[in-house]
Amino acid sequence: MALYSEKVMDHFRNPRNVGVIENASGVGEVGNAKCGDIMTMYLQIENDIIVDVKFETFGCGSAIASSSMATELIKGKPISEALQLTNKAVAEALDGLPAHKLHCSVLAEEAIKSALRDYYDKNGIAYDASLFPAEHCCEDCH
Repeated sequence: MALYSEKVMDHFRNPRNVGVIENASGVGEVGNAKCGDIMTMYLQIENDIIVDVKFETFGCGSAIASSSMATELIKGKPISEALQLTNKAVAEALDGLPAHKLHCSVLAEEAIKSALRDYYDKNGIAYDASLFPAEHCCEDCH
């Protein structure tokens, strides 16, 4: 069996939504010093809908694929749906990630939630802090 699924390879070779959104509604940057992956997510939000999303990722192929897939999963969706996105959903949409690369999907989830928290903060919108767990990465990062 191949280490990476065809979907992972496709999103790595042909990432969707790469770039920067100038004057984004929300920007989130997360990283992990152990593995070296850094992700920045940019959201453009209108009427509680994510009308555009872009990312910049410095990291391995799994990190790029996870970022790309995560943007595809939330683009055009209401904020409420984006807040429900989990790293498990990202990994499943990629037809799985090797165990030692699951932290990449965790970072993608955290980057989106960080951008949404930034959007709420910029606009003075109250939110439930429990929706935004402390940013971290799993122990098997290396």
